[in-house]
Amino acid sequence: MQKTTSYSNTRTFNLILTSMLIALVFVATLLLNIKLPITANGGLVHLGTAMLFIVSILFGPKKGAIAGAVGMGLFDLISGWTLWAPFTILTRGLQGYIVGKIAWSNGRNGRSIGFNLFATIISVPFMIAGYYFCEGVIFSSWIVPAASIPGNIVQNVVGICAAIPVCAVLKKLPFFK
Repeated sequence: MQKTTSYSNTRTFNLILTSMLIALVFVATLLLNIKLPITANGGLVHLGTAMLFIVSILFGPKKGAIAGAVGMGLFDLISGWTLWAPFTILTRGLQGYIVGKIAWSNGRNGRSIGFNLFATIISVPFMIAGYYFCEGVIFSSWIVPAASIPGNIVQNVVGICAAIPVCAVLKKLPFFK
């Protein structure tokens, strides 16, 4: 009986934690964003990217992928970017998974600032390529999506600059050791 209770408690805790991480990504995306005046589809800079990086580094690839995909996908659904939601779910899920997988590789568990930085940088081309391809399909053009690349780069640089120091501090807390 004890094993069942322990297993049930662990699953419940993981469900609650994952839900809270999704909410953090969603709120960071919703409340802390700036529409860039680059082009009509120039993009949006928001701290949801930083939160995606933080979640992936602190909790690993699965939670990073789920929180990024669902949190930012929900933002798209309620904020007038509904057409983008399926693409965001795929692209941001992949980005969160990549960051978490690299940061947690070889037993590092997100403790190496160098690998965390490397992980976030490596994920950027995948995010840019994912959105580029999606925009190419939506706009039926492979030229128009190029206008979004600078905004996507800015968004990721802001996310990296915010996430790496935050993760370095949080990894020193007993909860994350």
